[in-house]
Amino acid sequence: MARIGFVGLGVMGYPMAGHLVKAGHKVMVFNRTQARAEAWAAAFGGTFVATPRGVAAACDMVMLCVGNDNDVRSVMTGEDGVLVGMAAGGIVVDHTTTSAELAREMAALCAAKNVGFVDAPVSGGQAGAENGALSVMCGSDDVVVYETARDVVMAYAKACERLGDAGSGQLAKMVNQICIAGMVQALSEGINFAQAAGLDVEQLVSVISQGAASSWQMVNRSSTMSRNEFDFGFAVEWMRKDLGFCIDEAKRNGASLPVTSLVDSYYAEIEARGGKRWDTSSLIALLRK
Repeated sequence: MARIGFVGLGVMGYPMAGHLVKAGHKVMVFNRTQARAEAWAAAFGGTFVATPRGVAAACDMVMLCVGNDNDVRSVMTGEDGVLVGMAAGGIVVDHTTTSAELAREMAALCAAKNVGFVDAPVSGGQAGAENGALSVMCGSDDVVVYETARDVVMAYAKACERLGDAGSGQLAKMVNQICIAGMVQALSEGINFAQAAGLDVEQLVSVISQGAASSWQMVNRSSTMSRNEFDFGFAVEWMRKDLGFCIDEAKRNGASLPVTSLVDSYYAEIEARGGKRWDTSSLIALLRK
């Protein structure tokens, strides 16, 4: 049993923090909208406080799951931030998907206070968070810090790996998003083609999902895509944020991302149609006549 803090109770953080309670940890939370923190405390039996600083002061390890680079900076370095309250020897685990530069920046700030840091973005979506079945990609300059964090993180993960030093987790998440982007576009084209050809999509998927074409997206999203239903999980605006990190990083490291850049432009079209909160499978909407 450890004293664990959790900052950020969105669609991912809310169930993730709950799994920590179920694992036997003493959990304290902070959320910008206090009503949600109060609801979480009522549901899971943990406690909530008014500031990230208050969470850090009472805990040995603090998890973050917020929106973007600036949100992380705010909850970490503000006057009521985590680093103001956390004692030497504590550990910060950032589950936010950010730039790799941000992860390295936070690692350096933590090191200056003798606080461990792990960048640990996740994959698996809301369902993965609720089921405790996330994939967690980690970067940390200290293997012992990572291993200590991993023991706690496994309360809501099915896989957790250190890919290298600080920033490596974020780079791994970029690879994850690159792979997803191309896959969703291909699946969209396949389903649209099937419907144009008069095939029954569910019957088709029941066959081809048993072979080499299968993917998580096919198994979990093909049916809703065929019905133009796009209210399931990861939003287009969040994917565009992530793909922006990928494209910026590729400019630095020289990697070529022609398909990723094209798919990002398609998501921009979805946003222009008012679909920024549609889930990422909405790419198929651009193919409808």
